[in-house]
Amino acid sequence: MLFGDILKGQRKKLGLSQKELAQEVGVTTRSIQNYESNNRHPKDVAILGRLAKALKTSINTLMCSQEFKPTDILISEIQALFAGGELGEEDKEAVFHAITDAYIDAKEKNKKYRKN
Repeated sequence: MLFGDILKGQRKKLGLSQKELAQEVGVTTRSIQNYESNNRHPKDVAILGRLAKALKTSINTLMCSQEFKPTDILISEIQALFAGGELGEEDKEAVFHAITDAYIDAKEKNKKYRKN
């Protein structure tokens, strides 16, 4: 099942219109239409969280479709963060190091599950 199909099913199960859902989430009705027709996905994790809350479900339920990768949102947000100039150079460096440290830590933790 695709993301838009899951979203639409959850919305209809609660008896919400696209307009009502859009108002509750803080996006346009057109955005909800695009999500439900599988033309677009939320580009912001916060929107995904608000969708899940409004639909009384979890983010995992909304993202269980095969074509939707949560890493796409994360990468998009990080790219925007670095390109948008909202952070100073020192803060950008801190974000980069935090991501690198998280990656290295995950690799170390996963070593114990590998077969030699």
